[in-house]
Amino acid sequence: MKLYLPLDSAAVALGADEIAQAIHLHAKAKGIALELVRNGSRGMVFLEPMAEVETPAGRMAFGPLTLADVPALFGDLAAHPKALGLTDDLPWMRAQNRLTFARVGVIDPLSMADYRAQGGLTGLTRALAMAKAEIVAEVTNSGLRGRGGAGFPTGIKWKTVSDAQADRKYIVCNADEGDSATFADRMLMEGDPLTLIEGMIIAGLATGATKGFVYIRSEYPIAIDVMQKAVVLAQAEGVLGASVMGSGHAFDIEIRVGAGAYVCGEETSLLNSLEGKRGVVRAKPPLPALEGFMGKPTVVNNVISLASVPVIFEKGAEHYKNFGLGRSRGTIPLQIAGNVKFGGLYEIAFGLSLGEIVDTIAGGTASGRPVKAVQVGGPLGAYFPRALFDTPFGYEEFAGKEGLIGHAGLTVFDDSADMLSQARFAMEFCAIESCGKCTPCRIGAVRGTETIDRIAKGDAAAIPLLTDLCNTMKSGSLCALGGFTPYPVLSALTHFPDDFNAMKEAAE
Repeated sequence: MKLYLPLDSAAVALGADEIAQAIHLHAKAKGIALELVRNGSRGMVFLEPMAEVETPAGRMAFGPLTLADVPALFGDLAAHPKALGLTDDLPWMRAQNRLTFARVGVIDPLSMADYRAQGGLTGLTRALAMAKAEIVAEVTNSGLRGRGGAGFPTGIKWKTVSDAQADRKYIVCNADEGDSATFADRMLMEGDPLTLIEGMIIAGLATGATKGFVYIRSEYPIAIDVMQKAVVLAQAEGVLGASVMGSGHAFDIEIRVGAGAYVCGEETSLLNSLEGKRGVVRAKPPLPALEGFMGKPTVVNNVISLASVPVIFEKGAEHYKNFGLGRSRGTIPLQIAGNVKFGGLYEIAFGLSLGEIVDTIAGGTASGRPVKAVQVGGPLGAYFPRALFDTPFGYEEFAGKEGLIGHAGLTVFDDSADMLSQARFAMEFCAIESCGKCTPCRIGAVRGTETIDRIAKGDAAAIPLLTDLCNTMKSGSLCALGGFTPYPVLSALTHFPDDFNAMKEAAE
């Protein structure tokens, strides 16, 4: 009997390890030969822990499981009280465009045989036969942009590093996933670590880099463990090392663990931390692409950016580019959280409206109350009201509405949410997490929190002060922390004025 159960952090938090132990014990008691694969999550967090049993018809899903549901897995599967049907036929799975996450939840994340059987290393094999400029051109033509928040064209960054002259170059993977409602990086590393490794090697071939680092926050112990084991596996298989797949090209990877400072998600702060320094923002220029890690040309890319590269080389740039809209090409892993009926990860082509995502994919609120707002892009993203739900999910489309896609995390709020309190949370978050490098962030966030407290006490004169302060922070901060904190505050003021006026009226 072959059974799959996720080692994904969300599944483990919901009891997957205890379920796994019970499955082993029950199989032993019944004398059943069991192969239990701890895989990644299929993304349906609302169904975790979700087990899959391999059957002649395909993998059947069961969840969310409790310990009491385990014995029935060894009986009539069709009669199991948590039977969901074939996994691939579930509504959540059918409509997705799984490219980057095609193997997550499907394979044993630490099996090279599984990885190869599902198309792994096909892209790298192709890249090894290409010149540096051809590799860069393929990534550029795919339209891939940074999935970590900025949306900067990946090919341009790679070309800058490739053209730079230096004795050493580096590839740094930013896995310091600190935004609330974001978990795609973690899920990818836990469920398909070898695709990240493959993407980093291709980046090394394109730029002439021979060493890579994956910088992971300490709050991700499972991801750290899986990535470390995956690097050892890739080295043993000759995929990493002095001669990548016998090609003569050298590339190796080291896993580094950060202490969890939010500001280290910003690339120059991350580089300082990677060098053993305090995690504070560097002034730019010089750009990391020219003077990055240890002063050498460095590609700093997000996990999803690098993990999307292998499929681009496996299927071709045009195939990838055919998904999406405008300048937002390919697919985006939506991370749906907050007050939603169906929370989890959903990979889809750019272009769906925000309303389709919230009402159809997420199923509306878990509370059953009307949706009041959706914050897109983590704690520094704007709050979108239902009046903006026709906005297509794309970089320029969101920027045109004073918002940002960021890491594509969505947090949903129902009509009981107080947007003044949410605005205060964003401002206080910046005050706590600021590295202190620049004045608008270091001082502005503290004064902003105090100003919001004045509004909460009914001081109407503080509202224009808050607006002016936010505009100053936008224009003066060195990094996204201070520069984007005004977005949730200004959007709350603009779209939900009643939440601020109610406080003023109560005081009067």
